[in-house]
Amino acid sequence: MSDIANTEPESLGEQAYIALRRKIVRLDFAPGDVLREDELQQSLGLGRTPIREALQRLQREHFVTVIPRRGMFVSGIEVEELSMLFETRAVLEPYAARLAALRGTPDDWDEMAATLALTTDPSLNDVDQLALDRRCHEIIWAASGNRFLLDTLDMLYAQSDRLWHLYLADVADMQHAVDEHQSILAALRDGDGDEVASLVETHVQSFDTQIRSAVTARLAAPLDQ
Repeated sequence: MSDIANTEPESLGEQAYIALRRKIVRLDFAPGDVLREDELQQSLGLGRTPIREALQRLQREHFVTVIPRRGMFVSGIEVEELSMLFETRAVLEPYAARLAALRGTPDDWDEMAATLALTTDPSLNDVDQLALDRRCHEIIWAASGNRFLLDTLDMLYAQSDRLWHLYLADVADMQHAVDEHQSILAALRDGDGDEVASLVETHVQSFDTQIRSAVTARLAAPLDQ
C-alpha cells in the first residue's frame, strides 16, 4: 500500500522521504533511535543530497528531531500531544470528506468499494487491514480536490499510524475500523456531506479513544506490578 496518496515518487528526495517515513511509522526506526546520514545512504542506496532533503522534510513534520552537537533522532510522541493530533484530524478529516461528497466521482467511489472488497480476505492481518483503511482515507483526500488538505492529512495519518504500531498493533482489531468505511462510502455515493462528515468524525474519534485507552493502560502498568 502506498504511503502517499496517489503520488508516484518524482525525485530521489521523494523516494528517500517515503522510505524513511515508512521505517519510522512501522518502528523499524523507533523513537529515540539515532539517524546517521552515511548509514542511511548505504541502506537505501541513495546519495547524500536526497537523504538530507528527506531528513529536513521529516524534521519539519516532527518525525525527526535535531539536537545540536548530539545528532539527529527519531522523534517521540508525547502523551500531551495526542489531543492536538486527534483534534486536528477531527476537524480536517470531516471537512475533506464533506468536500469529497461534493466533488468526488463515481470512479472514486468504485475504487473505494474495490478497496473495501479486499478487506474480506481472511488471510489479511491487522497491518494489512490498516493499509486498506489508509487507502480509503487517501481516496477521500484526493477526491476533496484540495492538495493542501491532502498533504496535511497524509502527514497526520502517518503520525496516527505510528501510534497504532506503538500501542495497538498487538491488541487492536482493525476489522471494525475498516467496516465503518462501508457506511462512509454509502454517504459519499449519496453526496450527503453532512452525513459523511459525521461518520468520518466518529471514525477518527473511535481511533483516538482506542489510543488513549492503550496509552493509559501502558502508563498505569508499572504501578500495578
